[in-house]
Amino acid sequence: MTNTKLVGEAVVGGKPTILRDIELIVIHCSATKINRDFTARDVDTAHRYLGYSRWGYHYYIRKSGRIERMRPEQDIGAHCYGHNRESIGVCYEGGMDENGKAADTRTIQQTIAMHELVRQLWTRYPQARVVGHRDLSPDLNGNGIIEKFERIKECPCFDAIPEFERLRKK
Repeated sequence: MTNTKLVGEAVVGGKPTILRDIELIVIHCSATKINRDFTARDVDTAHRYLGYSRWGYHYYIRKSGRIERMRPEQDIGAHCYGHNRESIGVCYEGGMDENGKAADTRTIQQTIAMHELVRQLWTRYPQARVVGHRDLSPDLNGNGIIEKFERIKECPCFDAIPEFERLRKK
């Protein structure tokens, strides 16, 4: 982990491990239809197909609300170009309606699990901001706001910033 600022300590595999300096928790969707199952193994296969050595996210949330660990937090992810070094990637299963259109398809169980996971991550990375992948698109007109026409993609198919700002205030 050269050129990575390290802070904090966690226990990983029974051994104390230094954590990276995390500035962002980036929320993603798997961009799969609501009526289709897409497992963590499917994510791994898709990421390998794109040329990655393994899955790029740190956590994956199934429709049931089950949270699956993917990459260890101390490992740099492969989920958001230009921001992987300082972020944790959280992906949820879904993000498209039955017709393949971007939609907030999170189940109640997924939403609860996502909020709980982010709360846990904030205990380790209290300075981290939660953003959607789409919120890290380039600000083409320079007004400080990533507007809909500037988004490279719709992922995570809901407005993550205000949702998690409200959660943090609770």
